[in-house]
Amino acid sequence: MEVIKGTIEEIIFYSPETGYSVFSLLSEEGQEVTIVGNFPPLSVGEVLKIEGRWELNPRYGRQLRAENFTPILPSSIKGIEKFLSSGLIKGIGPVIARRIVETFGEQTLEILSHYPEKLTQVEGIGEKKLVDIKKAWAEHEDVRELIIFLQQHNVSTALATRIYRHYGDKAFQILRQNPYQVCYDIWGIGFKTADEIAMKLGLETSSPERIKAYIFYLLKTATEEGHVYVAYENLLLACQRDLGVEEDTVIQVLAELEKKQGVIIEEREGVRAVYLPLYYQAEEEVAHLLIRLARYPVIKPLHSPERTLQEVERETRISLTSKQKLAIEKALSRKVLVLTGGPGTGKTTIIFLLAEILKKWQRSLLLAAPTGRAAKRLAEATGREAKTIHRLLEYNPKTGGFRRNERRPLEGDFLVVDEFSMVDLPLMQALLKAVPYWMHLVLVGDKDQLPSVGPGNILRDIIDSRQVEVVILDEIFRQERGGLIVQNAHRVNAGQSLLYPPRGDKDSDFYFINQEDEEKAFQIIIDLCSTRIPQKLGLPPLSPEIQVISPMYRGLVGVDHLNRELQKCLNPSSEGLKLGHRQLKVRDKVMQLRNNYEKDVYNGDIGSIVHIDKNFFRVFVDFDGRVLVYEKDELNEISLAYALSVHKAQGSEYQAVVIPLMTQHYIMLQRNLFYTALTRAKRLCVIVGTYKALHIAIKNNKPILRNTRLKDRLILWGEKLN
Repeated sequence: MEVIKGTIEEIIFYSPETGYSVFSLLSEEGQEVTIVGNFPPLSVGEVLKIEGRWELNPRYGRQLRAENFTPILPSSIKGIEKFLSSGLIKGIGPVIARRIVETFGEQTLEILSHYPEKLTQVEGIGEKKLVDIKKAWAEHEDVRELIIFLQQHNVSTALATRIYRHYGDKAFQILRQNPYQVCYDIWGIGFKTADEIAMKLGLETSSPERIKAYIFYLLKTATEEGHVYVAYENLLLACQRDLGVEEDTVIQVLAELEKKQGVIIEEREGVRAVYLPLYYQAEEEVAHLLIRLARYPVIKPLHSPERTLQEVERETRISLTSKQKLAIEKALSRKVLVLTGGPGTGKTTIIFLLAEILKKWQRSLLLAAPTGRAAKRLAEATGREAKTIHRLLEYNPKTGGFRRNERRPLEGDFLVVDEFSMVDLPLMQALLKAVPYWMHLVLVGDKDQLPSVGPGNILRDIIDSRQVEVVILDEIFRQERGGLIVQNAHRVNAGQSLLYPPRGDKDSDFYFINQEDEEKAFQIIIDLCSTRIPQKLGLPPLSPEIQVISPMYRGLVGVDHLNRELQKCLNPSSEGLKLGHRQLKVRDKVMQLRNNYEKDVYNGDIGSIVHIDKNFFRVFVDFDGRVLVYEKDELNEISLAYALSVHKAQGSEYQAVVIPLMTQHYIMLQRNLFYTALTRAKRLCVIVGTYKALHIAIKNNKPILRNTRLKDRLILWGEKLN
């Protein structure tokens, strides 16, 4: 075992997922050494004592594989200045670092640790900056201790950093008292990681805390798959099978959890459902609030809706079908309306004309959608401001709640929510709590698209309950209804075979390229995105308006492989940041993977990387004119977006969409999945795959059932309030 002390000169590679790092270290003897191993986020200028073994890498030569490390504070004035200049301590940059060292010399680090108030003697450090420096220095010391502790339990350094960020100086206490707490509180840490720590800390396999944590893990996993509850019997079987515990022990833990209201167990028609209280309450509240609003009396308008509609049709030169006129009449005469229909059936036209009528009546209208892209599209189509639902409800990241609620409701006469199929149960609960009794609510969506990513099947359940007014648009109204995209979308929905353009037709908006060989299909997709589509539509190859949407993540034409290869082809610059098996480069298209309320960016938002700070592993991403900074431990929140899954593309539209459909995707070849992907395209859709896969996707209409009781609750509340 070799022991080396030295200063980090350059960080060559770092993976935020695993902490695996490659960096050069200048030893105390003046020798430059390449170090490899798992480390916390490091910065140039840090001093480490490393224990490891020499190895000879055939490509990179002699390097030291670290097995243990200890952070050491530098002792020389030059070393201290370099350490502080590294950017590791927020609030101290190169200029301030030099001034601090000039003022305190070799006592600098002692001042930082024990007498930080003296830093105000340094030019440029006032009371506010002093607070920032003290906080950053304390965090620097504490997170190192925690990381060294967790290293003994094989917890990655990136997760250790996030545990500290979440709990602060209480991290040690929480981990020792109940290591399972981390999987409840921190995104990205699951039961298995917490269980490994718990087992190494000596917890019994049949410990009630372990069983309780696994029950919560199963319930949480179910909500991530769209379910609102889990059947009681399924929970029992899973705990016995996966934890190796007796049925009676699990029953006892469930009974204890129910007694303490950790879970809600509801029996209906012989089936016991186990809910997390949050989702039970949400389901009950959504049903009650929606029915109460729907049953509230409507004030008769002062003007004639029919006459105003005729005026608006004449002024806008838009002629509506009888079904569309009915939709507008219902929106004005009912407190709650669900408007559903496929592409080209005029949903957006109805919203636009409804807005024109309300303008004439001097009634106020709010427009909202679940995603930023959907809200932007709604604003462009109507010429009026539209917001994401989170922004409409004024999400407060400090409290984790919305500023708009039953105590401070939304202000306006009408609220229209577009792309409503994407709204999940908790968001619907928050929305309805903020809708006052005088407001009309119009929910617009396509019932045949995929349901929300989050728990629930809200649009379907509301329609199936038959407790609120529903208008189904089934006639293609769009001017370009001759286009094959719209026609084929409706044919897919009806389970019919597709229409194809005549051979040699270069002006069609829809093409199918038959290719059995997956390798050749992959090459065709690369060619389409890099050359053929940009030439046809006059778009740059890196345009966010050209999107590959794949049903699967794995395989040659899956999301993961396509992202890597499209990045190489469309953004070939070697400059970038290596993060394990992936790489991020300036100009890359990237997608946000989870709601981050502090950054005001949400799951599915797409941006472009505009700058990378390689020294500190920071990435700067432009989301529609707002540039956000991602620190090294936040980089797992973004991924490449040259290719997306169908769920991730939901709610967005693109000028051109390429869809791989191979028989290898068999498990994901479903009608609503294919229909959703197809309806993302505006000007051009190209399918690359086989006729067999296409046939399977169109014919497979077996619904993926979600555990939800909202429909039943709506019916019960409907009976109560009639």
